Amino acid sequence: MSMEQILEIVRTFDGVLILAPGPGSEFPELAWGDAFFYYAPDGRVPQNVQPYGTVVTKDYPDDTASHLAAPERWRLNIHVGRQSFERLTGETPRTLRRVRDFAAVDEINPHPVYGPLGWIAIVNPGERTMETAIELLRDAHEAARLRHERRREG
Repeated sequence: MSMEQILEIVRTFDGVLILAPGPGSEFPELAWGDAFFYYAPDGRVPQNVQPYGTVVTKDYPDDTASHLAAPERWRLNIHVGRQSFERLTGETPRTLRRVRDFAAVDEINPHPVYGPLGWIAIVNPGERTMETAIELLRDAHEAARLRHERRREG
């Protein structure tokens, strides 16, 4: 599955905002070409809220384990929370010990940097992971919606 196909699916989620920085935007050049998923029914980037999912197209200075500098490589990242993280990885987020190949394609791994915070990562999602990835994105979007509602009520 392509990055654009993922974006097309996420665009169908109610209240989604996909932030896609590019040239001329107020965002740093390092973020250009990447995408950040928020629940934002008003169409504005929420303040003091992290995205629930991202697509990154390049290595970042502190995040090179997925080897995204190679051509045609990108990574889907999803905040899945503790229970889903444990089910998917067999480990708890804060006690990761298993050695992993973070560059492996079409495999669900803890995020190389944000795994301890309940994030998973999939380099070039494909046949093995796509169905799960879409389900996890839907769940993460719903969790973001519920957090948004609680903040509004609180």
